[in-house]
Amino acid sequence: MNAGGLASNGRQFKNPDEMWREEVGDQSKKSEWYNKGVSYWQGVEATVDGVLGGYGHVNDADIKASEAFLNALLAERFTNAGRGHHLVALDCGSGVGRVTKNLLIRYFNEVDLLEPVSHFLEAARGNLAPENLLVSDSYKAANFYCLPLQDFTPDAQRYDCIWIQWCIGHLADDDFVSFFKRAKGGLKPGGFFVLKENIARAGFVLDEEDKSVTRSDSYFKELFNQCGLHIWKMKDQKGFPDELFAVKMYALTTEIPKIVNPSKTRRQSKNRPGVIK
Repeated sequence: MNAGGLASNGRQFKNPDEMWREEVGDQSKKSEWYNKGVSYWQGVEATVDGVLGGYGHVNDADIKASEAFLNALLAERFTNAGRGHHLVALDCGSGVGRVTKNLLIRYFNEVDLLEPVSHFLEAARGNLAPENLLVSDSYKAANFYCLPLQDFTPDAQRYDCIWIQWCIGHLADDDFVSFFKRAKGGLKPGGFFVLKENIARAGFVLDEEDKSVTRSDSYFKELFNQCGLHIWKMKDQKGFPDELFAVKMYALTTEIPKIVNPSKTRRQSKNRPGVIK
């Protein structure tokens, strides 16, 4: 990745390597990077508006787009969209359980939550208590892990879906790759990742306040390649305020997607259409 980047304080970087050397160049710096990130969120109220950086009103548009994306994936990856299967999901960077409550727990029999900020996770326990859910007893929040992504290793072949939204920017590149390589072992056969994240127009943007990096689409794709992951499907989020970063959803698999009707694809190729923290 050779594209340059910009920090929120105006600093410019020639490439990600230069930025990461400055920010996490040794173990003490890396620990400081992660500690500052968690400390920032420890000072945020445990509400939907808090975890969405004051943009709680985008929740409906976010969930609507995510649900359409997930429905398409379940239909493609599992017979009858998963009916008849006991489906299990992991919600990474779960915050107060917003994505689990509004989406995942309606499609997965069990959802585990992974969140390093303890008061967010405690709020999630309350939000996902059975009496606060409009689902049957066969759907539940199963486990609550108070751990950061870089320290988490999933149980082998537990998950049909690992959902990662608005949190991967806190990981340095080496920990990003290491996390996904470990997490691959947590997928069941046919399982998949969904990564939903802010997208920089080019290169990357470093947020000095919460110690996170917004990567470009090409930056993400380079990291996916290092992880040994393939893009099964991707889609842009619509309906967010113009002042926010663009947001993209990636469905990632360990196997290479099959190309359907390649000759038809070639014939039609000329007609192809050309900050939340």
